Amino acid sequence: MADSVFAHVVRAPEDPILGVTVAYNNDSSPVKVNLGVGAYRTEEGKPLVPNVVRRAEQMLVNDTSRVKEYLSITGIADFNKLSAKLIFGADSPAIKENRVTTVQCLSGTGSLRVGAEFLARHYHEHTIYIPQPTWGNHPKIFTLAGLSVKYYRYYDPATRGLDFQGLLDDLTAAPVGAIVLLHACAHNPTGVDPTIDQWEKIRQLMRSKGLLPFFDSAYQGFASGKLDADAQSVRMFVADGGECLAAQSYAKNMGLYGERVGALSIVCKDSDVASKVESQLKMVIRPMYSNPPIHGASIVATILKDRQMYDEWTVELKAMADRIISMRQQLYAAMQARGTPGDWSHIIKQIGMFTFTGLNAEQVSFMTSEYHIYMTSDGRISMAGLSSRTVPHLADAMHAAITRVA
Repeated sequence: MADSVFAHVVRAPEDPILGVTVAYNNDSSPVKVNLGVGAYRTEEGKPLVPNVVRRAEQMLVNDTSRVKEYLSITGIADFNKLSAKLIFGADSPAIKENRVTTVQCLSGTGSLRVGAEFLARHYHEHTIYIPQPTWGNHPKIFTLAGLSVKYYRYYDPATRGLDFQGLLDDLTAAPVGAIVLLHACAHNPTGVDPTIDQWEKIRQLMRSKGLLPFFDSAYQGFASGKLDADAQSVRMFVADGGECLAAQSYAKNMGLYGERVGALSIVCKDSDVASKVESQLKMVIRPMYSNPPIHGASIVATILKDRQMYDEWTVELKAMADRIISMRQQLYAAMQARGTPGDWSHIIKQIGMFTFTGLNAEQVSFMTSEYHIYMTSDGRISMAGLSSRTVPHLADAMHAAITRVA
């Protein structure tokens, strides 16, 4: 029999984040803990679908007038309007002046990809600066879309905080007009965010050099528990009248991970430009996936346009954020109680789903083999994967790794 025409294909490496879950699933230990996956878990370690999401979904299912026809290329109009309002604010001048174009996309990843392909075709500068470190998918998304990826300093391992001076120096050295990816809040993987004063300095620097901001907002409301507070960085860049892009995901804040619900908004100088930009976004989307799926975005629109359901969502969202903050406090207290060498205050200073522990790859490997704790080799842990039951086990493992592995 002849060889396959694909016989030359080389096996691709396992995705480092998804690979953690594969290894976890193959472990039969009763004490195993998965802190690799970027998804919320309850105190019992179970996935959570917010009650308000279940209710909205039931309403949609019960409405027999609903059909499964194709959406338009840009998706559900209500969903797009409400998504822009959520991130930019109800009283945003950009929205009132029709300077924003918003298109429904396939969660955060799809929104970033559509935005990147649009920029590769229609923006004069093809270099995008992304933070070091950043989400592992970012460089791949932008490179495949046709942009050239460079890094700016972000995380300082010595302080386990922000390398603010390094960030400013690198953006100052960037070419005029370069695109800059900014995490709107709850930076992934470090959990380190600039302060409001630092954001203002970043904004002034970027505007003075004509750098184009591209925000990735995957955690609005999920970081602090407050939707408006978590969108403050984005709103500062919109308030100055300048242009920017924002990718939104509803995976975390509505628990709609597998529904792939997101939006890309581009804030333009005037409504005429916004309308032309939207026409070109359609040209990107149509040959990519024709039009977006209907179900998840219908759930989001149902919740965002009903005041009572919206309020219910904010309460459930705050409960998720508060549980993660509580896990941070419990882990920090457990490290203190064990007298683990080093300063562990970064655990409670960092924000959002992830903590950058400062553990090295050898220490992570030790914790996996000796304690059945699964996490990415860079020392990132998902605080949402912890519970009061597993915090002591993690603290024991971290203490052992710090004291026994260099």
